Amino acid sequence: MHKLSSELSALIEKECRGRKHLKLTIGTLVDGEKAIRVFGETGEIPNEDYTYEIGSITKTFTASLLGKYIHEGKMSLDDSISKYVDGLDEKTYYPTLKRLATHTAGYGFLPATIWDGVSSFVKPMFTGVRWDGKLPDGLNINEDRMKKLLTENKKEDKDYPWAYSNFGIGLVSYAIGVTSGQGYFDAMDDYLINEFGMKNSYTGTRSDTNLHGFSKKNKDIGNWSFGNSMIAGAGDISSTADDLLTYARIQMNEELPYLKLCHEKQASVSKMTDMGLGWILLKNKNHVMMHTGGTGCFNTFLVIDKQQKIAYVMMANYLVNLNKFVMTILKDLEK
Repeated sequence: MHKLSSELSALIEKECRGRKHLKLTIGTLVDGEKAIRVFGETGEIPNEDYTYEIGSITKTFTASLLGKYIHEGKMSLDDSISKYVDGLDEKTYYPTLKRLATHTAGYGFLPATIWDGVSSFVKPMFTGVRWDGKLPDGLNINEDRMKKLLTENKKEDKDYPWAYSNFGIGLVSYAIGVTSGQGYFDAMDDYLINEFGMKNSYTGTRSDTNLHGFSKKNKDIGNWSFGNSMIAGAGDISSTADDLLTYARIQMNEELPYLKLCHEKQASVSKMTDMGLGWILLKNKNHVMMHTGGTGCFNTFLVIDKQQKIAYVMMANYLVNLNKFVMTILKDLEK
């Protein structure tokens, strides 16, 4: 198995302390060979192919399905979202799918979708209150509310500075649902199984398979359910480390013809990163692509180095020091 660095091993040991119900999974894919290790409070434990909420790593799947439909001629990056949402004024500008998929549409800081999302993380972290099965109001967006937010937040026909937007990706997933004729959830479930062979992955959560999330006080928080919210395409998928490494292999080798489009730079994010479709790319090293995820009390990270043929996945059912994991794993890729 690919040996974990001393820095990563030390970080895992630190994050495991005092977390009675932790399942922290580290998976690697090196030259096509998978290796998966799971850690708990007392150290390494048997791997039972645990199912986690993967949070915003979902965005890479939504973008990949968009890429597939573009390749098939069913959609275009230049399409306005108004093409897929009935009832919008045809004379009014609405952002393109490209701007929505690259977080350059200007929707990054909609108060109606941001602050309730922030509070949804803070509440379980510090109070240990169990979810009631409903999303916070700011993330529970139905079709009527989606249209209201679109019409009340007019944008100019330009590329806005990069600003992370669950709402923007939610709009992309809505357009995918319309194009598929199935709706987003059924289309994505079919896509996970039939395109990537991810038999243990699905939209939403299932009581008989999903791990529960736990607060820092070791209280069972349960799972974060998106229900029918159109934001689901930004963070709704559940998966296992084995399935995500299969996904990483297919992405890494561009085994599907449309994946190259998703890996190409589409926008600039910062001095360190660029934006593909769904993927964050290291600037000047666009062959390294990644995404983090977080829902309720779950944290995840997936990074793929297409040049070295290496991928890492980290999954935890507690909120861990995610930035530290990202920096440590990226440092390992440099070795």
